[in-house]
Amino acid sequence: MAPSLVEPESVDDVLRNPLKQKPQLVAPEPEHCPGPESQQAGKADSCAGCPNQAICASAPKGPDPDIPLISARLEGVKHKILVLSGKGGVGKSTFTSLLAHAFATNPDNNVGIMDTDICGPSIPKMMGVESETIHVSGSGWSPVWVMDNLGVMSIQFMLPNRDDAIIWRGPKKNGLIKQFLKDVEWGELDFLLVDTPPGTSDEHLSVNSFLKESGIDGAVVVTTPQEVALLDVRKEIDFCNKAGIRVLGLAENMSSFRCPKCTHQSTIFKPTTGGGKALAEEMGIPFLGSVPLDPRIRMACDYGESFFDSFPDSPACLAFKEVVKGVANQLGLDASSVLPQE
Repeated sequence: MAPSLVEPESVDDVLRNPLKQKPQLVAPEPEHCPGPESQQAGKADSCAGCPNQAICASAPKGPDPDIPLISARLEGVKHKILVLSGKGGVGKSTFTSLLAHAFATNPDNNVGIMDTDICGPSIPKMMGVESETIHVSGSGWSPVWVMDNLGVMSIQFMLPNRDDAIIWRGPKKNGLIKQFLKDVEWGELDFLLVDTPPGTSDEHLSVNSFLKESGIDGAVVVTTPQEVALLDVRKEIDFCNKAGIRVLGLAENMSSFRCPKCTHQSTIFKPTTGGGKALAEEMGIPFLGSVPLDPRIRMACDYGESFFDSFPDSPACLAFKEVVKGVANQLGLDASSVLPQE
């Protein structure tokens, strides 16, 4: 086994305290030490003369005081859904934009997208609002509205230039995600979709921690059929299980290619282990369906248009509507109340 350079942190401890960094002690903890995160740290009798006393006394303690403020701000949001993948390049942000447009096709639904992919924000481009900026009022930041019932919040709206790189460490990312939840005036929403970056790290821990009190309805996990993608999706599902996030279902993106003219179906990414459906059965989670590869989805995202408005009868659109119905079913909603009547 390869040697470890650092002592691994307890998974339970990381999930309980995802936003806190352990104090860097300069000496081993002495006998009868109350612990660096204790309310008595640095103040107890046993702390007298300890080289760590000042470090422990200044370490942050207790729950985040902004959590109740976040819960109050999101009181009007009925359903909060994470969109996860584990693997980059499976079309997670595209899937989020499609999911938002699908919900928004019903004018009775109010939908929001929170883009937490801090280093690679692509949602504004896909929604056609890349050049917009955030408006600030006395009640907070206002989302950028794509449609009357579809709003977006992203770091892209805060950049002086569209090509500026965001070179941030974890704590600064966590702080911005907190602002998106605490300071944005989301108002009354039926669905808040949280687009996340690949992986199971800072952004995911932050979102889970900040939303835990107000409630996360669950996560939609996106994959492609090949085993390389499924390897990381397994880790993402394991993260959800350990973090107490319900998996609403697994959706397979780019499952095959259907020619827009003749509708002939070709398998581009041939699954070697059964693809997303087999993985869902293996992991005991719902399978939401397979969405075929359609170059017109790419075109719609590049131009910031709604694929549902432009190609409502395409195989990909019809397949995605089935995915939406599966999500609605997992949320305990009638599909007819989510999608408009055809």
